[in-house]
Amino acid sequence: MILNHLWGLYAHPVEEWQTIDNRHESLLYSLSHILLIACIPSAMGYYSGVHLGWHVGTGDAVFLTHNSAMLIAVAMYVALIVGVFALAYLAHWMAKTFGAEPTFTQTLELAAYTSTPVFMAAFAAFYPTLWFIVSVGIVAVGYSVYLLYTGVPILMHIPHERGFIYASSVVTCGLVLLVIILAATAILWTNGIVSPVFS
Repeated sequence: MILNHLWGLYAHPVEEWQTIDNRHESLLYSLSHILLIACIPSAMGYYSGVHLGWHVGTGDAVFLTHNSAMLIAVAMYVALIVGVFALAYLAHWMAKTFGAEPTFTQTLELAAYTSTPVFMAAFAAFYPTLWFIVSVGIVAVGYSVYLLYTGVPILMHIPHERGFIYASSVVTCGLVLLVIILAATAILWTNGIVSPVFS
């Protein structure tokens, strides 16, 4: 089953990372996980934008048109998948520096499973109020970083000391990718390519 590691990453992450390491799945398996999990933020963004309305401050709820929300959801879906693959590539590229020799599938597993809490935090959009979404997002990012720090020594087969530095480098790359995605979003919005249309 595609999501069979999901509960374990929340209930007993260290043991689950060991299970993932013992059963390294195929590239297709990791890809299936990413394609499925990335649907959550995109679908929730569309649903909350069109049907629930976003509350920013004390004003009335803000709604998007169907076409605008669909375009933004598709763009978000593509950006999330590209982001996970880019993070996996960077983790693979940096691995030799830290004495690890993983396959790309291993680094893709690392990127896919550590990003899962952030993607699943999108369920918070059932209550689309800015302060709530941001609070849930901060907790999800914190847990993703924790998963990364616990998973790197296990999946990459390196000592915890080197794993800590390696994971810190991956976090830095993740932050750079986030800034790139945000900058690209700002450019697309200001040029009117995927700017929101309010109903």
